[in-house]
Amino acid sequence: MNAPMPTTHDDLRDLHDLPSYPNERDDYVNPARALLTGPPISPLRFAGGSAGWLVTGYHEAREVLRDSRFSAERWRGDDTMRKVPESIRRDRSSGAGSFLAMDAPEHGHYRGQLTRYFTVRRMRELEARVEDIVANQLDALEAAGKPADLVRHFALPIPSLVICEMLGVPYEEREFFQTVAARLLRQDRTDEEFVAGKTALDDFLRTLVEAKRKEPQDDLISLLTAVDELNDMEIGGIAGLLLIAGHETTTNMLSLGTFALLRRPEQFERLRADESLLPTAVEELLRYLSIVNAFPVRIALEDVVVGGVTIKAGQSVAVSVPAANRDPALVDDPDTLDVGRPRSSHLAFGYGIHQCLGQHLARIELVSGYRGLIRRFPGLRLAVPPEEVRMRSDMIIYGAHELPVTW
Repeated sequence: MNAPMPTTHDDLRDLHDLPSYPNERDDYVNPARALLTGPPISPLRFAGGSAGWLVTGYHEAREVLRDSRFSAERWRGDDTMRKVPESIRRDRSSGAGSFLAMDAPEHGHYRGQLTRYFTVRRMRELEARVEDIVANQLDALEAAGKPADLVRHFALPIPSLVICEMLGVPYEEREFFQTVAARLLRQDRTDEEFVAGKTALDDFLRTLVEAKRKEPQDDLISLLTAVDELNDMEIGGIAGLLLIAGHETTTNMLSLGTFALLRRPEQFERLRADESLLPTAVEELLRYLSIVNAFPVRIALEDVVVGGVTIKAGQSVAVSVPAANRDPALVDDPDTLDVGRPRSSHLAFGYGIHQCLGQHLARIELVSGYRGLIRRFPGLRLAVPPEEVRMRSDMIIYGAHELPVTW
């Protein structure tokens, strides 16, 4: 049987007929139906006005994310939900040390300085401290009284404290960096807001790096100042990336995961009855919820055929992780939350050279956090109807702005 000829889709020329990325979710947690019912690769209108491709198929997503013919450098292409800031296009860079938006070999240079600090063994050494932090925040949640906001008193402080201690960032500065992160991750943020937020964070971290270089302490920033290959701007860029990624993602997985479990009480009860399910339950929640809304985005460096579709050099490709993780090619009955499902090879932490550096730490935080909630508050429930929970449809990282709970 002859292989099908690659498709080129000449209709990419007509932007008016192309759909944009749907940022609203169905029933609060499910990817928009349009993402789940179309072909694995389809045309898409990007926020900057260009035509490109949307990848929703699991196998096609893995193919794009592992192929070095697709670039992660944002200045080369377009984003799905908002325009690429002009400063990034002008400088042809997302900033010194910001290796998430770099290709090899530059990406490997920076990531290689960090890998040793994020091994499974090193992360397990942090488990006891994470447990202490979780216990303290459970106390804080209970002390807040009923009803309490689980985001404010539990989900946000846990990863913020962990990443601050790891990096050596004073936790007293949490309001500053949490506010900056929220501003940078808004879908409707302007170029001016991007520049102002990034400049403020860069200045803050550069001052901190200078202080650590003069008086090193037992933290990651201090350790990086001893690396001859890294200057202060690069260390600050690395720290900024880890600081934002280290608290935003886990915060929203803790809150959105709790929201999903409370709306599926039979799943919550399964975990309460058998805590040994928690590690696989975390993997299932990561797959099922997929809080990264509409990226990663890659740009073709040359013509590439993926899934029978020819992607032209220079075209942007958006990988929808929420849709790819609901592909029946990954798991059976993908739209069902099953905390007993065997661990799948989901894409919640990405794939390829850009796979999440802190995934082992995130898993530890999530298992500890969910276990703590189940033990302390076996009667945990939503304090408001689901429709009154303010979801983060306005943000690049999905979740809940607040989650009122009672027990």
